[in-house]
Amino acid sequence: MSAIVSDASVIVKWFVEEKHSEQALRLRDDQVEQRIRIVVPSLAGYEVLNALRYSGSFGVEELVEASGILEGYQFLEVSMSGRGAEEALRIALDYGVTVYDAAYLSIGKLRGLEVYTADEELLRKVKKLGVARHVKEYPRVRSRR
Repeated sequence: MSAIVSDASVIVKWFVEEKHSEQALRLRDDQVEQRIRIVVPSLAGYEVLNALRYSGSFGVEELVEASGILEGYQFLEVSMSGRGAEEALRIALDYGVTVYDAAYLSIGKLRGLEVYTADEELLRKVKKLGVARHVKEYPRVRSRR
């Protein structure tokens, strides 16, 4: 099974219909059907829940439900310490992005994985890093490995 990194901007689209939600949901379905494995930093769930909270569409009960759903996806969570944290800090400083965004990019860079995001400003800033892709580029058909 192949692996990819998905940032919070993509995962939020699983709960809130937005531009490129269709591609984000395809990525989710590939995780559920075990065609891919989604790798995230350990903070990803909190980042998604925070975005949902501030979307204005989720109360306490809906956020608790979303939290349970996120747990059910069984992402491969990476602790951001040691080499991963160091690389995230370097990326954040070198490319002028948040440490949170750099955490996803660090995982992609260190593990040789594509990082999918819906954040166009982030993509513009880290283009030279070479690991980030827009979720709209997510393959329509993935082969099972």
